Amino acid sequence: MGKALMIQGTSSGAGKSLLALALCRIFTNMGYDVVPFKSQNMSLNSAPSIEGGEISRAQYLQALACKKKPSIKFNPILLKPEGNMRSQVVFMGKPIGSVSAKDYMLSKKEELFRKAMQVLDELLKKHDIVVIEGAGSPVEINLKDYDIANMRVAKHVDAKVILVTDIDRGGSFASIVGTMELLSKEERELVMGFVFNKFRGDVSLLKPGFEYLERKYGKKVLGVIPYTEHKIPEEDSLVSFPKIKGDLHIQIIKLPHISNFTDFEPLHWANGIDYVTKAEEIKGDLIIIPGSKNTVEDLFWMRENGIEDAIVQAHKDGAFVVGICGGFQMLGEKIIDSIESKRGEVKGIGLLKAKTVFAKTKRTNHLKAEVLWEPFKGMRVEGYEIRMGRSVSEKPFSIIREINETKAFEPEGAVGRRVFGTYLHGIFHNFEFTEQFLNMLRLERGLEPITVRRWSIEEEIEQFAKIVKKSIDIDYILEVLE
Repeated sequence: MGKALMIQGTSSGAGKSLLALALCRIFTNMGYDVVPFKSQNMSLNSAPSIEGGEISRAQYLQALACKKKPSIKFNPILLKPEGNMRSQVVFMGKPIGSVSAKDYMLSKKEELFRKAMQVLDELLKKHDIVVIEGAGSPVEINLKDYDIANMRVAKHVDAKVILVTDIDRGGSFASIVGTMELLSKEERELVMGFVFNKFRGDVSLLKPGFEYLERKYGKKVLGVIPYTEHKIPEEDSLVSFPKIKGDLHIQIIKLPHISNFTDFEPLHWANGIDYVTKAEEIKGDLIIIPGSKNTVEDLFWMRENGIEDAIVQAHKDGAFVVGICGGFQMLGEKIIDSIESKRGEVKGIGLLKAKTVFAKTKRTNHLKAEVLWEPFKGMRVEGYEIRMGRSVSEKPFSIIREINETKAFEPEGAVGRRVFGTYLHGIFHNFEFTEQFLNMLRLERGLEPITVRRWSIEEEIEQFAKIVKKSIDIDYILEVLE
């Protein structure tokens, strides 16, 4: 039977996801068979699993840290916010409905929790260590009775719990004390120790606080992780929408139901970029409509607020326009949606000769494709798709050559005059494509070419794990687990 190690935090954004990821890689490198788990995650940044279902981006990355293929078993329950206190519920990779927060708490949650624990029990039978990530804080008084992601999980499998806090925010000692005081005696006994995250400065200055915690609770301070720059995507609650000055101006429409905004991280490093919500703000060299959790409703939002007209005018004035997934669908001539918004046939923006029909089944796949768009024809790219729409176009953006490592030949996306759309989430993480595309736009503006900063998630995971391994007492953690 495997061992369960759980990472809980004093708050959202304390560093649970990244500490879990680092421990997954550390233990894997030590020769243990490790998998991640999170019973319930709320996120708009999702990714496909090996089974074809949808999981949180955090557990997807943790699976990579374990050198495992991402599985729906690692994140049985995924909640995708839709606005107005409602979320789409995804269980074992498949959407099972849309519910209000209150209805979910009172009806579906207990049944799904029982099934999620069966999945966790199965993982513990098959693997040496399961690194479990909690959610938010385990002691929110108004939520604790309904919480199925923290101490109920730990008690179910007798997990050893590490409590992590973000010291960069301030108040970390008070956060730990407050959390410990609000835990029951049984729950406090599960806590093995504390980790301080994102520290800048001299660790010796924290010694009086460490002594206080160890004296008061009999729990060890396991270590202090220094503030570290990295490119591993953060959880949704930490994502900022930056405004960066630069000589090439990129604008991303910040849709009410924006999703998978990690698509644009490679663009943050070399250009001027901002996320816009008003028609009068739109004046970029490159305008991007991102993915959406509710494509038609976001299209109507743009239409009602004058943003659609502003994009069309900017395009006439010479701006380049790109649509990713839902953004691509909006740029077409027509959307027929009797599934997501149930609005039926809807007129699109019309910058692309493409039509989209929504289907009941969602496609969630890893893709490898060959670009057909003339400036980059023949270039190989890869990404993933998470979509309910099926689109046809006169001039596809690319040909899909592989779906989940199986050979394929399927057109996708569309191109037009100074505009393209694609279903490939992660297209800008293909650094050669991104560099050539941006330099094409820069050349038009008379700007010097740039070299796009390249990185690999594998290298980022490995480097971050090395920092964490030096910073916390891994031997003690394994001793307690054993």
